[in-house]
Amino acid sequence: MITVKNAFILLMVLAVTLIAQPLSAVIRLPRLVSDKMVLQRDTELKIWGWADSGEKVTVRFQGKHYDTEANQKGEWSVMLPPQKAGGPFVMEVNELIIRDILVGDVWLCSGQSNQETPISRLTDIFPEINVSNNHMIRHYKVPTQNSVEDLKETIAGNAVWHSAIASEVMNWTALAYFFAQEAYQKYGVPVGMLVSSLGGSAIESWISQEHLKEFPQLLIDREALDSLRLVRRDKGAGKWMATDVDDSDWSTIQVPGNWRTNGMDVNGVVWYRKDFEVPASMVGRHAKLYMGTLIDSDSVFVNGCFVGSTAYMYPPRKYNIPAGVLREGRNNITVKLTANSANGGFVEEKPYKIVGDEAEINLVGTWKYRVGMNLNEAGKYVKRLANLKSAGSGLYNGMIYPIKDYKIKGTIWYQGETNAGHPQGYATLLESLITNWRELWEMPEMPFLLVQLPNFMKKQMQPSDGGWARLREAQLQIAMNVPHTTLAVTYDVGEWNDIHPLNKKAVAHRLFLGARKVAYGEKLVSSGPVYKEMKIEGDKIILTFTETGSGLTSKEGVLKHFAIAGEDRKFVWANAVIKGGRIIVSSKDVAKPVAVRYAWSDNPEEANLCNKEGLLASPFRTDNW
Repeated sequence: MITVKNAFILLMVLAVTLIAQPLSAVIRLPRLVSDKMVLQRDTELKIWGWADSGEKVTVRFQGKHYDTEANQKGEWSVMLPPQKAGGPFVMEVNELIIRDILVGDVWLCSGQSNQETPISRLTDIFPEINVSNNHMIRHYKVPTQNSVEDLKETIAGNAVWHSAIASEVMNWTALAYFFAQEAYQKYGVPVGMLVSSLGGSAIESWISQEHLKEFPQLLIDREALDSLRLVRRDKGAGKWMATDVDDSDWSTIQVPGNWRTNGMDVNGVVWYRKDFEVPASMVGRHAKLYMGTLIDSDSVFVNGCFVGSTAYMYPPRKYNIPAGVLREGRNNITVKLTANSANGGFVEEKPYKIVGDEAEINLVGTWKYRVGMNLNEAGKYVKRLANLKSAGSGLYNGMIYPIKDYKIKGTIWYQGETNAGHPQGYATLLESLITNWRELWEMPEMPFLLVQLPNFMKKQMQPSDGGWARLREAQLQIAMNVPHTTLAVTYDVGEWNDIHPLNKKAVAHRLFLGARKVAYGEKLVSSGPVYKEMKIEGDKIILTFTETGSGLTSKEGVLKHFAIAGEDRKFVWANAVIKGGRIIVSSKDVAKPVAVRYAWSDNPEEANLCNKEGLLASPFRTDNW
């Protein structure tokens, strides 16, 4: 029979046994490395995470294991050899199990709102979305994290991977969905769409500081930022409340009294310390501490023990000193006093004392103090950081840099609306972004699929200029001059009264044509005609093109949206005809033409020059006005 005594002994033995068992450290993985993820095929793969320093980590995948251990910072990683497309697979990382993993192609999708248009908006025009049943394509939306000041090592939030079955497809973004469907239908390879985008974002926020040096107004004064952080750091935090602090070189001050009366020009935190003797009747006993009224907020410690805090100036301070805190001989009280705008201090004619049952200790008189933080010193640095809210790199720091170790096939970039109001410099910024990301992923030939801005706003009756036209030109310029890039022309699938046109399926199709060429090495016509050069012959201008495919043609009748100008730079609508693989442009109103523009407006939806493969010509101009 088990007696109460024996039961107690048994429980104690079990407790000691459990305590003696070594506890396994918890392995932590990046949020991307999780159930339903898609890993990039045919390249070395980094699997990484965090654990206690020295913790041994084993990754098991596809019948093989890979061993490592966490470094002093708690970081660990292993490299997996290139994997063939397939799945689903299971991965084990110590005790953690990641299920339903696919290996295929991963595309990074970035930009602004048209990149992240929710698929739920498109179900009326594409009802097949509602019955989507493709478990072999996956989607991950990186949560928003704007960090102008610092690079982030991890992404924010708790997002998860979703497949494209009907019960999960509403978590997708539209462009990513249609692109993934096209890619899977063409190659039968799993597809992962890693969407890191933010509506309304400007291109400069997606580029690192190192790659924005041509734009000084977008750079942060790093020296000022570091100095400001030092100024805003309380030097006494976690230290100056201890009983063994050497305060022999601290200044003295009379309590009660405020800072300015004592000649202190401080806006921030001041630490006060005072030693006192305790009578025998109070040693080890509970006592009450009266700290009058303080301006503004305070935290109070007795012999290093926290006894109370008040967040603002008005309430009287009355705190309990627990039994066992007061001791024989020298004791110490420390007050951390914070006043960020007011004149800090101890209000006069209030009680400042420790009260016991048989005695009390007067705390009025000479104290020692030291400034922990003085925000008055911050002003000169704040002025140097006046551009902090408009500086670049915030989304790069928070949403691109943290995913740099996740291998990808290429990038789809859909952005420009926010920058259309000031298109000058966009080409330089876009080239910087491409260079930046290729360096970050160590992929010098990373395919970049660019979406040219669609048509938007009301059509103009006469030839016009506009920020959207000039930004399209910058996008074309990069597609023509930067290797391994392609451009999807979309000025026929926009909506004049909606900056978020819904026909993302057509956009995805054109993007995928480009992907087939620059990412998968197919030989096909993936672009519409691109202006090459002009020649003036009398009252006509003759244009030649590249990317003509099977030949130049027009959609729906005669060529439209060509404009011509003479030396007065006044453009008028022109007649344009295709002849011998060239286009001849003229107008009875311009006897001596010098320049031609095509599809050059914010909304050129009627422009219809294309090749016989049905791909529209990109807007262009022959002038540089």
